Amino acid sequence: MIESPQSFVVSTECQKAAERHGFRRRVGEDNGWAAFQSTTAQGTIWLASGGASGPWLLALDHSGVVREISRTADSLGGPGLARFRFDDLRELYEVLPQIYGLAASLPDRPLRTFQTKTRDLPCSTEAERLVVQRIGQNIFRDSLMDYWQGRCPLTGITDPALLRASHIIPWNECESDADRLDVHNGLLLSALWDAAFDRALVTFGDDGTPEFSPDLSKAACAELRWNSPITLSNGHRERLFFHRKHAQMTWQKE
Repeated sequence: MIESPQSFVVSTECQKAAERHGFRRRVGEDNGWAAFQSTTAQGTIWLASGGASGPWLLALDHSGVVREISRTADSLGGPGLARFRFDDLRELYEVLPQIYGLAASLPDRPLRTFQTKTRDLPCSTEAERLVVQRIGQNIFRDSLMDYWQGRCPLTGITDPALLRASHIIPWNECESDADRLDVHNGLLLSALWDAAFDRALVTFGDDGTPEFSPDLSKAACAELRWNSPITLSNGHRERLFFHRKHAQMTWQKE
């Protein structure tokens, strides 16, 4: 089933797919599985194929990525902790950005950075607490920029000035700093989408498809353009369940 060793075409396509999505270091090939690593993301990915026309195969060894990835593992044997099958390269390309984002954004990394930067700062007054909160929000934004690779997943907008770090569960409603700074508690949205999401005028289903408030005008819905559903992790889905519940309750009251 797996082409071994990889032909020139398969090897080239695997190299291209890995390089375009942050895994630029090829570290060998074993039984048709080419291994790749990144200088900015943890873990190793392996790519393989049944031939030039597919199917294409992906293996992962990062337990956090395997746990959060929005795809069911295949029973196929091979390297890593889990393997996934794709009928064509388009399907593979759709999931690789999420894998890089997950591998590059360890849940405790933003928290450790926040704790280091605020360890000696006073927070007894409201003004001092706002300074600490602003530091945390800047760290959160930087983490979301890494996770979403500087791109709004709905619109494709990459202009930093037009991108917002949108909390799913608001900062002041989180139970801990770890929750506030978790990349799975945030979406990187363009400014218009962020405004609608923050005011619960729009929320998202488990498949990443927008759900609009019935009170939004047709003109507003038309301006909230989107190209494709958001690729969500399991952590996103858990938090969006509460956002969706809050939004729907708000819609029923209006």
